[in-house]
Amino acid sequence: MSATFDLAEFHRRAVETDSTESVDEMRTVLLETLDAADVAASVDDLGNVVATRGAADHEAAASADTHLVFNTHIDTVPPHVPYERRTERPGDEAVDGSEDAGEGDVVCGRGSCDAKGPLAALLDAFLTVDPDDGAVTLAVSIDEETTQTGGAHLAETIDADGYIVGEPTGLDVCTAAKGQFEGTVTIHGESAHAADPGSGLNAIRAAAPILQAMESYDEREARSASEGPSGDDGEPRGPDDHETLGRPILTPSMVEGGEATNQVPAECTITFDRRSVPPETSDAFCADLEAHLRQWLPDAMDLDVALIRPDTPFPEAFATDPDAELVRTLQEASGGTVRPFEAATEASYFAQQAPTVVFGPGVLTDEVGAVAHSKREYVRLSDVRTAARAVRETVERLL
Repeated sequence: MSATFDLAEFHRRAVETDSTESVDEMRTVLLETLDAADVAASVDDLGNVVATRGAADHEAAASADTHLVFNTHIDTVPPHVPYERRTERPGDEAVDGSEDAGEGDVVCGRGSCDAKGPLAALLDAFLTVDPDDGAVTLAVSIDEETTQTGGAHLAETIDADGYIVGEPTGLDVCTAAKGQFEGTVTIHGESAHAADPGSGLNAIRAAAPILQAMESYDEREARSASEGPSGDDGEPRGPDDHETLGRPILTPSMVEGGEATNQVPAECTITFDRRSVPPETSDAFCADLEAHLRQWLPDAMDLDVALIRPDTPFPEAFATDPDAELVRTLQEASGGTVRPFEAATEASYFAQQAPTVVFGPGVLTDEVGAVAHSKREYVRLSDVRTAARAVRETVERLL
């Protein structure tokens, strides 16, 4: 089966395929590649691509002695960056598709590392491994960069004993990541004429102490975890520092309010980004933050805290046991460091089911600056091959 799959050619075709606005063409590329390798694949109700080896399908694979899932995504962030192949990684310049180094090891372009490099590695391992005593499922999602409904759906519908999620980790084995969700704090006052501000309740003015209170939400003196979050005594309510992920982060990112220059604003909205650590969940966070902020609000005013896109999933914080067999086996095969992942990822949905690691070629940043999502996105093709070998060896040891 390996003779039908050319990793470098697939990676080139994938990076050349624009999947910033629609994944339809990229999904076709993936399905055609699986079909050429005589692997049956299906597209689920949300558009995810699912294929299984070692069992009739992923449902039958759940009954296998060991079932492993490879997950990554085919969508990319805009704008599309054209494919290039170089001998050296790019500096601070934008990739424009003008270079052609033929057999150079550095591949540039949108998705080269996030996440079409990891996709090529996982696909190579999937097609070349021989799952004699178990099953392997390739489950590729379609909206990781936006709403993540695809990854959440895959986690709900595919049972497995372990999950390898492809993202650019520099070939390190990542066992934990902070959660990420977004929301708003809306302060409700009362409008009035700016010539008589005392007759109203200025929501923008009230935002100043609320912003200070947001800064103090996670601040605390040393406290044992058994004491739990603080209550209504003015102390912080956020979770304690996590042994692997450290402190949670709460970042006000936008402020909006007022309708006219000569009017006391009746409403002010602060948008925030939350990077959570266990055991905090997005469901509990809003109520806890609201209770904390109310202590800093004038009695005559009101506020509420709500999630943005409450009907779509948010990646929760997760932490897999570093001593899990999947972690140890992949680390031995890759030689990488066991560490947390820097960004939120769909791995959080799978981690609720079984041991989950994030692994793949490429990096989010290097000494020059941003790599993934940037104008200079690149990956080393040799690292893509190394990742494929490490995943294949891991599966062969575990199945």
